[in-house]
Amino acid sequence: MKKEHNAIVVTSIIAGVVLIIAILALTTFSGIVPNSKNSVTVQGSAQIKATPDLVSVYYDIETTGKTASEAKAAEDVIYQKLVDALVVQGFEKSEIQTQNFNVYPNTYWDSATQKQKTDGYKASHNIKLELSVDKMDGLTSVVDAGINSGAGISYINFELTQESQSKYKAQALELAAKDAQIKADSVASGFNKKAGKLISVQVDSFNYYPWNVYTAKADASGSVLGSSSSAVEAATNIQPSDQEISASVSATFRLA
Repeated sequence: MKKEHNAIVVTSIIAGVVLIIAILALTTFSGIVPNSKNSVTVQGSAQIKATPDLVSVYYDIETTGKTASEAKAAEDVIYQKLVDALVVQGFEKSEIQTQNFNVYPNTYWDSATQKQKTDGYKASHNIKLELSVDKMDGLTSVVDAGINSGAGISYINFELTQESQSKYKAQALELAAKDAQIKADSVASGFNKKAGKLISVQVDSFNYYPWNVYTAKADASGSVLGSSSSAVEAATNIQPSDQEISASVSATFRLA
């Protein structure tokens, strides 16, 4: 009987401790999480103009062979021609960046037999070269180097260096935060209150995408069909221009 009594006492003590902890946690949490009746949540947004400082040329090399080794060997020949041509123009080998390389069975759909067939192998090599905007006068030669070596031109983009992305991101987010503050002040004023302490903030988005100025078309199998003359024309005529970058934030303020 005594043992049962002791067990009941111990259980009661544990339950009491758990209850006290729960009450303390709830009180603390209530102080952190805003009461929806005494706070306002707004979204701030901003758009800024950004000047591209890079021109990126994307090459595509695709070769075939009866074996994987043959397909790769054919690709190696074109790639080496491209590298040699770019090195002559003053580029370092390290600046010629491989984005993707793959050798795979050349599989296609035979409409006559209504079956999938395999005929040898394909080698695919995607390469990227970056030029600063102030060296755009050499863009045509860079495109010619790809075409003359046997590589296709997949894309030509205006882009931002990582340093520029960080700079514009900081500017856009700062303006978005200021916009959120203005909105919170205006909403609070409409209710004869003031936007007080900032309770929470969340970055909703920062939108930057490369600005494409040339894209090669592809056939049903995904092979690039880009016209050499179209790529050269794009490289000759494009001019950098300011582009828009946007950012948005969500902020919650206590109403006072």
